[in-house]
Amino acid sequence: MAPGIIATKPRGPARAESDFTELAAIVRDSGLMRRRYGYYWTKLVAMPVVLAAGIVAFILIGDTWWQLFTAVGFAVLFTQIAMLGHDAAHRQIFVSGRWNDWISLVLGDLLVGMSYGWWRHKHTRHHANPNKIGSDPDIELPVIAFTPEQVRAQRSGFARWMVAHQGVFFFPILLLEGLSLHASGVRRVVAREHVDRRWVEIAFLTLRLGGFVALVFLVLSPGIAAVFLAVQLGLFGVYMGMAFAPNHKGMPLVPAGTRLDFLTRQVVMSRNIRGSKALDVAMGGLNYQIEHHLFPSMPRPHLRRAAPIVASYCEKKGVPYTVTGLWKSYGIVVRHINRVGLGERDPFDCPLIAQRQAV
Repeated sequence: MAPGIIATKPRGPARAESDFTELAAIVRDSGLMRRRYGYYWTKLVAMPVVLAAGIVAFILIGDTWWQLFTAVGFAVLFTQIAMLGHDAAHRQIFVSGRWNDWISLVLGDLLVGMSYGWWRHKHTRHHANPNKIGSDPDIELPVIAFTPEQVRAQRSGFARWMVAHQGVFFFPILLLEGLSLHASGVRRVVAREHVDRRWVEIAFLTLRLGGFVALVFLVLSPGIAAVFLAVQLGLFGVYMGMAFAPNHKGMPLVPAGTRLDFLTRQVVMSRNIRGSKALDVAMGGLNYQIEHHLFPSMPRPHLRRAAPIVASYCEKKGVPYTVTGLWKSYGIVVRHINRVGLGERDPFDCPLIAQRQAV
């Protein structure tokens, strides 16, 4: 048994469906689903203020290469704002769905430049079926292969070479993730697919993306401006990717035809990252991925308290609950995708999945 995985025992299907109901009652009775208005209002007020201060500082500093440090600051700040938007989109902040939607639009579209409509469509599918082949968009990336089928689908020699070495290129590829997030959102809101409040999103994205680029080129000379945007976008993508990558990558993949109960589906395919409260802030609470997937509307500050409750319950029920360190998780991710690219690993080797397929 790998370190950090609680020992398991056979899990009977008759009791599986009622297990989550029992766990949910325990968590609810512990008061961990209560809203944290003071926590969130502090962040909702502070982040726009910090962003405004950053813009003023950017203007006052002027045309100098020292602005690359400002670019780093903006990358961190935009990621933290995006994480707060993630909380709102999951209904963690307010009871009202409308209030959460508008906060998500303001934080995501207007302040960060990411489409809330695009993100909600993609992320909802991920939460419903994490790591499930054909259902989870997070394992259907154009540049990384997570299954043998995706590896075999690569036709050109260069693409096959890239996939064979994808573990090495995984983190450098994240430098393009920020640009990809912006582009994917814009593509969705201008396409013919359904998007709620399409024109609001188009207006917010135009103001944010166009306005920010215009400001950068007004304050900085063209060469410095181009490098500034490259640093800001690159580090934004790396930060976002390093916060999300440890959560599911390298965990068991679920074949398309396999059906699992909710508790198993959310816990076994997710990984928690142990660490201090500083790590909680840095990762936006995403280091408690198991609890977040079980209770998406649980306010972020309660996730740390919920983790030992969920871990103890999963141990009692024989459901694998995986916890590891941050740097070790990155090593797991890189080794996993490298083995897939080299054709050395069957992603369906989880005994629990094999047990479900045999039923």
